[in-house]
Amino acid sequence: MRTIRYIVQKEFIQVFRNKRMVPIIFVLPIVQLLILVNAATFEMKRINLAVVDLDLSGSSRQLTGKFQGSPFYRVVGASFSEREALKMMQEGGADVILQIPGGFEKRLVKESKSKVQLVINAINGASAGLINAYSTSIILDFNREILTEWLTPVQLGGIRVIRTDPAFWYNPKLNYTTYMVPGILVLLVTIIGLLLSGMNIVREKEIGTIEQINVTPIRRIEFIAGKLIPFWIIALFELAFGLTLGKLIFNIPLEGSLWLIFLSAGIYLFVILGFGLLISTMTNTQQQSMLVSFFFMVIFILMSGLFTSIESMPQWAQVADKLNPIAYFIKIMRMIMLKGSSFADISVPFFSLVVYACLIISLAIWRYRKVA
Repeated sequence: MRTIRYIVQKEFIQVFRNKRMVPIIFVLPIVQLLILVNAATFEMKRINLAVVDLDLSGSSRQLTGKFQGSPFYRVVGASFSEREALKMMQEGGADVILQIPGGFEKRLVKESKSKVQLVINAINGASAGLINAYSTSIILDFNREILTEWLTPVQLGGIRVIRTDPAFWYNPKLNYTTYMVPGILVLLVTIIGLLLSGMNIVREKEIGTIEQINVTPIRRIEFIAGKLIPFWIIALFELAFGLTLGKLIFNIPLEGSLWLIFLSAGIYLFVILGFGLLISTMTNTQQQSMLVSFFFMVIFILMSGLFTSIESMPQWAQVADKLNPIAYFIKIMRMIMLKGSSFADISVPFFSLVVYACLIISLAIWRYRKVA
């Protein structure tokens, strides 16, 4: 235990002497939290709309006004030419074109039906789907207003309307920031833990001090523990710092136990730090270590459910994701912070991380070879 304490002291001294590590530890989390939480969103808040109104009637202006009154749409152009509107879309100036044909209001009055056309830029399929859903909702709302204005009470009496009053659990205001912050906090401690631990042992190789350590009577388990503990403490500090910022800046709810979050984070960090140390024992330069760490980190993050739902992935990806520790911890963080889940609710991902931690740290200890 005394030997481990001395190694930990040495590691803390080395960390704070390294001018490149200090900004990574203290500046990166703030920048990451402030930027990613606001930038990493699938909400459509600014849809550029081009209008081709060939009717110029009261009804067509009423429909256009419904889009203008929506906080999601911005009318960027009005034209009488479909070709001009399409050119605007090709140049990236418009996301959707609303085309109202001539005789729109006339057909509504005489035939009780009419058509409009939506042309949506579908390069991004997810965005196109949202634009279509928003636009269809606005048109349906316009249709309901037309029915109310034009039909008599007797005629309306035969129309059955189902009224729904939705109640949203865990995120009542449907705030995307509330959903993203727990995942970004996981990303924060992952980057700190994996990159710093990944460069740790390999840095000893580069500066030549690993040979001095190898000739000492320090056991492998003591060496790995001494290398792991400082970054474990630093990463937990980063998580506490991130939770504080999330509460003060974004007013993120914390429905569950704070101690349960840190217990789960402690186990998760053993996995990530052990993975980083394993990479460090297998590489010879810090550049190699960073490239290998970045390779695995990108795969783990993209398949973690941070940005897209795991359930929407192909079946083979869902099976492969059972080896992804980030996916387990993101699930735990969202369940505790947003749902107020207890230990019984998170027991499956929690014990999965415990098994993962035992395996990866054992592998790191086995892989490190003391060669004098």
